[in-house]
Amino acid sequence: MDLLLDAVRRWRLENVPGALARVVHTGGSAPLPPGTAMAVAADGEVVGGVSGGCVDGTVFSLCEQVIADGTPVLARFGGDELTAFAEGPTCGGTSEVLVHPLDDAGHDALERVRQTLRGGRSAVLATTVTGRCPGAHLVVATDGTEGSLGDTHLDRHATRVAAEHVGRPGAVTVDIPGPTGVDEPATRVLVHSFAPPSLLIFGASAFGEALSRAGALLGYRVVVCDARPALNRRERFPEAHEVITCWPHDYLDSVTVAESTAICVLTHDHKFDIPLLRSALRSPAGYVGAMGSRRVHAERLDLLRAEGLTDSELARLRSPLGLDLGARTAEETAVSVAAELVAHRRGGTGAPLTGLDVAIHR
Repeated sequence: MDLLLDAVRRWRLENVPGALARVVHTGGSAPLPPGTAMAVAADGEVVGGVSGGCVDGTVFSLCEQVIADGTPVLARFGGDELTAFAEGPTCGGTSEVLVHPLDDAGHDALERVRQTLRGGRSAVLATTVTGRCPGAHLVVATDGTEGSLGDTHLDRHATRVAAEHVGRPGAVTVDIPGPTGVDEPATRVLVHSFAPPSLLIFGASAFGEALSRAGALLGYRVVVCDARPALNRRERFPEAHEVITCWPHDYLDSVTVAESTAICVLTHDHKFDIPLLRSALRSPAGYVGAMGSRRVHAERLDLLRAEGLTDSELARLRSPLGLDLGARTAEETAVSVAAELVAHRRGGTGAPLTGLDVAIHR
C-alpha cells in the first residue's frame, strides 16, 4: 500500500488525474481480500491490482472510464448474476470492486492515511460504496477525523464503527441504516483499517540489508538497530523507516511492542543477544526469531535460563529463524525469514501447496 499511496501523492503534485479501484467484497475463492487496491493515472501508469491478474485488465478500462466521466462504478465479477461482468476470477470466486475518481477529497483522505502510517500510527479509511455519495471518504485516526461521507448521520455511525477497528488490520463492508423514520435504504460503507506491523531488525549485516528490503515489500514498518555506528549507516538500509544506533535491548525497552510486532535478531553475539532476547521474549511481540546455528541456539537457551526465563518463554523463540529453503545467500535467507513471517501472520503451514488438500485462500 505504501507504493500506491506514494504514487497517488506524486500524481497530485504533477496534476495528473487518476482513479482508485478497491475490492469491497469477495465470495468463494477470490484471490485478494477486501481493501486490496489498484490506482490508475490518466497517462496509463498503474500501481497495485485487485485480482491475481484475471480481471485487472477490465478494471483498468473502468478506471479510464471513471477518469474520463468522473462517475464512480461498482462492478461485480464472477457468479451467475446478470449484472456481473462476463469474466471473473479464474479461481471461481466473486469480487466486487468500487472504482472512483481521485478528486481533491479523495487525495486529502489518502494523504492523511499516508502521513498517519508514516508516523507509525493506525488509521481507518471509511468509504461509501452505495448511497447518495459513492466514493466519499472519512478518515478516523488516533489524533482525530478528517473528511465526510456526505451526511452527518453516516459520519457519526461510520466513526463509531471505525473506532472499533483502529489497530486491527483488514477491511470489512458494513451497512449503515438511514436515520430513524426515514424511508431510505442502508448505505454500504467499506471500513479499511491500516495498522502497519513493525519489523524490528537487530544487526546491521548483509542479512539485515536483505531482510529490510523484504520486510518493506511485505508492508512492515522496518526499523534497523545496531550498537555499532560503523556498520549501522543509513545508506545501507534505504527501505527502512528508521535506522537506530544504540544497544539493542535499550532500544527495545524504549518502544511500544504489540502482538503485530516481529523481532528478528541477526547479530548472533551473546553480549547483544542475551539482554535483547530476555526483553523480547517477555514482550507481547507475536514473532521473535534469532539467527544462528543449532549449537549457538543451545548456548543461548542455557544463558537465557540462567537469566531466569521459563520454558514457556523460551518456547516462543524461533531459532534458527526462517523456513527450510536451503538458503545460502543473504537474499535467500531473507526470503526464508520473510516466508516464515507470512506463514506466522496468515496461519500458513509453510509446506508446499502441491499435495496439500487445504484452501489456498483461507
